[in-house]
Amino acid sequence: MPCAAISYFVRSIFLGAAGFSFLTNLPPTHKITLVVASGNRAKYKEIAALLRGLDVRIVPLDRVGPVRVPPEGGASFLENARCKAVTVATATGRVALADDSGLEVDALGGAPGVLSARFGGPGKTDAERYRLLLDKLRGVPPDRRTARFRCVIAVAEPGGAVHFSEGTCEGRITDTPRGSHGFGYDPVFEVPSLGRTLAEVGPSVKNRLSHRAQAVRGVRAILKRILSSPGAAAQD
Repeated sequence: MPCAAISYFVRSIFLGAAGFSFLTNLPPTHKITLVVASGNRAKYKEIAALLRGLDVRIVPLDRVGPVRVPPEGGASFLENARCKAVTVATATGRVALADDSGLEVDALGGAPGVLSARFGGPGKTDAERYRLLLDKLRGVPPDRRTARFRCVIAVAEPGGAVHFSEGTCEGRITDTPRGSHGFGYDPVFEVPSLGRTLAEVGPSVKNRLSHRAQAVRGVRAILKRILSSPGAAAQD
């Protein structure tokens, strides 16, 4: 189903849902509500932590009613992020943030790329995906295991404007997984300047270096512009 059609369908469902009232009947303690359009709780917590300090009420997708986020079927990170953000903003009448991110491995021609979350097929765990990646890189020397995480974030306003921010984190793929923090491909992605994987560093370090952290820095600037606009209060 095209993104526009999904947005219309979801809006029809959501506006009739009883859950909508909790967003409209609370006393205003913030200028706008920002809905993070992701069902990944770890990702939500990471984004919420990076946006701390803004006059914004940040809520996860499951707090705003039965919103169906379209699958990531686009050809680029930007296309996927835009479609998800616009769908949720249209459905909720709130500013929505959505991201699409993935791992680009040079020795694999940029794969898994936009397919990172579905690498190897549906239903696989994070560990199964990064072990498959290691299998594909077996025998590849360290100097050819260069890779990067790329993240594109879209911020959609209910009125139709969509803003974008992008971040990258350069590194290399290890021979074996290391560390217990983070999620996704973090255990096999080493940051050369640290000599450690993203799964071996704590949240404070990751939130300074990661691709998502860099993209969210741009989002902070976007949200500050939205907050300073004359119609900011009307969006909440």
